[in-house]
Amino acid sequence: MSLPPFSCRILAAAVALYLTGLLCLGAGEAPSKDAAAPKIPGCSNEYQMVKVENWVNGENGEDFSGMTAQFGAVLPSDKDKAVRLPVVLTTPLNSCSNLTSKLSGSIALSVRGECTFTAKAQVAQAGGAAALVLINDKEELDEMACTEGESPLTLTIPVLMITTSSGDALKKSLVANKKVELLLYAPKSPVVDYAVAFLWLMSVGTVFIASVWSHCTGPKENDEEYNELSPKSSVDSATKDATKDDDETLDISATGAVIFVISASTFLVLLFFFMSSWFILILTVFFCIGGMQGMHNIIYTLITMRCNKCGRKTVKVPLFGNVTILSLMVLLFCFVVAVVWFINRKTSYAWAGQDIFGICLMINVLQVARLPNIRVATILLCCAFFYDIFWVFLSPLIFKQSVMIAVARGSKDTGESIPMLLRFPRLSDPWGGYNMIGFGDILFPGLLICFIFRYDRENNKGVVKGYFPWLMFGYGLGLFLTYLGLYLMNGHGQPALLYLVPCTLGITVILGLVRKELRDLWNYGTQEPSVSDVNPSPGA
Repeated sequence: MSLPPFSCRILAAAVALYLTGLLCLGAGEAPSKDAAAPKIPGCSNEYQMVKVENWVNGENGEDFSGMTAQFGAVLPSDKDKAVRLPVVLTTPLNSCSNLTSKLSGSIALSVRGECTFTAKAQVAQAGGAAALVLINDKEELDEMACTEGESPLTLTIPVLMITTSSGDALKKSLVANKKVELLLYAPKSPVVDYAVAFLWLMSVGTVFIASVWSHCTGPKENDEEYNELSPKSSVDSATKDATKDDDETLDISATGAVIFVISASTFLVLLFFFMSSWFILILTVFFCIGGMQGMHNIIYTLITMRCNKCGRKTVKVPLFGNVTILSLMVLLFCFVVAVVWFINRKTSYAWAGQDIFGICLMINVLQVARLPNIRVATILLCCAFFYDIFWVFLSPLIFKQSVMIAVARGSKDTGESIPMLLRFPRLSDPWGGYNMIGFGDILFPGLLICFIFRYDRENNKGVVKGYFPWLMFGYGLGLFLTYLGLYLMNGHGQPALLYLVPCTLGITVILGLVRKELRDLWNYGTQEPSVSDVNPSPGA
């Protein structure tokens, strides 16, 4: 496999970045619910996202969204149970004093400001309104909570807020003496969307492909036609290939595993406190570099597998030396794809490019970073296990919110989000959004599974006696249990490694004990050769 000379340096930079920061983004869970505010009588409703359908002079307009207050009546979740009602602009517009407009059986449309939310709602209800819709003074939906000393027990109408643009459009139609009608309902999002099945397939498929990649794309024996004529060339070539493989892989040590978790924690806290658009932009650029490198490696390898001669023509590039023409063409293609995705990264379809880059990057990283044995795997995965639990479940006790989930959400101000996630649209959710899984939930179990695949091959285990099929089953089961836990916990964030580590590392240890091979797995690659292996007897 002939890669451009500069690819190793790019790969080293990408691996260094993700080996110090990936685990902190290994939260592919749904956002947990925010802590509840102190309860005030009559002010304990959960905030509801509202679908607002509108008609102007009988013509159906574009739907928009709103959010209910912490007080007042609860809107129906079923559209069929909602009632289509006319809208009346309040007079005065702020709805802070007695109204002169006739509101009986209508939806009152008012603006924010000059008095409390509950005061506006009480005035609208006293005027006979069936609901109150408040126009916010910005393009956001703010929470309408009760202030201390208020007890809106008598409020029996729903109260909701809409954005400035939506409210101005309704107000403009009403001022023009047009008939405006609204239908208000609050559909609920499913706790677990069925589209997680696609995310499950992508995750399991990535781990499987990364495990078998080197075996499926390695040189075949029947291609070495010159080795039979020149034994010396055969030995030299084999030595060179082995040296090259060693240079392109990085074995993780026990010390490195511990240092990694500490550095990941530090990086996570830095992201939490200093997250900004430029910081996320830098991470996105590194993501593009890593994804471009991974895509280049995969495409180049697949082409040269089918056409050996395609990778032989070279050209001298300043600063980089001789590079194959095919490699340059593939690299140019990957660079164009990366630039196009970067420009369109905030569009609704950007998730597809992000997933392709992410999968390519992870396959590439799993070829470079390796676990030497189960001892190092146990240290790394156990540290990751407790790390994930702490930053998802326990960090809210210190930082008032889950640090890992806050980082995964990204910046609310700029709309930028951390790209180190696989995403897939929530197909059955009326509010849209994405199912997500972090790279850490794929890479760290993947490191173990890749090691097990190499162990099975080097020891001729086969399918029946091997560990690899069991670990692939365990990884798939662990992801299934993650989403099951998400469902049973009513959407509260679940650290995926809580389930993935026992289902992968646990299965390995149990099988090793049953087969009496745990000692070999534990010290694999560190055992000294026996005397009989070094000095075989003449009869051997």
